[in-house]
Amino acid sequence: MTRFVLVAGAWLGAWAWDEVAAELRAAGHEAYPLTLTGLAEKRDVPAGLETHVQDIVDEVERLDLREVVLVGHSYAGVPVGQAAERIGERLGRVVLVDANVPVDGESFLAGWPSDFVREAIAAHDGFWPCPDPAEFAGQGLTDDQVARLVAGATAHPGATLTEPAVLSRPFGELPGTYIKCLLDGEEPWGAAAELLKSERWNLVDLDTGHWPMFSRPRELAGILAASTKGT
Repeated sequence: MTRFVLVAGAWLGAWAWDEVAAELRAAGHEAYPLTLTGLAEKRDVPAGLETHVQDIVDEVERLDLREVVLVGHSYAGVPVGQAAERIGERLGRVVLVDANVPVDGESFLAGWPSDFVREAIAAHDGFWPCPDPAEFAGQGLTDDQVARLVAGATAHPGATLTEPAVLSRPFGELPGTYIKCLLDGEEPWGAAAELLKSERWNLVDLDTGHWPMFSRPRELAGILAASTKGT
């Protein structure tokens, strides 16, 4: 039995993990989906990156979890990676799902053409607005899955995207698995590619798009469960 804390990416809350969490629990694991401050049922609350890191640390400590596997999807890789360092001996493993990798001194927006995100945040009172349905095309999602994703999405607190990560040691020193969703690009790039040079990290491919908790929840849960064999 493994304990998972599941953190979804931009615009999403704990609800995004409903199917994955059900699969993990059915297999005998514990799953704790987490909504970060400013999203879903915690919407409209200002938050910075440190807020989100502390959300994750607080949840692990509140539940008194040991050998916990922290799972970060997309944006959430940045706060999850920092939280993984801070929880120390409580950590079993990190799993990043098609996620951004934290780099000390760099923000989520670093390393890719993201000026349009900064402009959108400035134009929407400090929040990154939810995408329209067309943004999810070509990602292996059914119309119903897109509709569910869009209906549940909430604007994302912009400061969490622009503030720099803070790490005290190379992230690759922690044990981890990187799940690459192939419809979103066949190869890890940037900091993710660098991370996978570490002997403590392994790569798993998943033949779906960037939101596998919707498009392939059973397969994703299986990969998460299998990743614990490396802890």
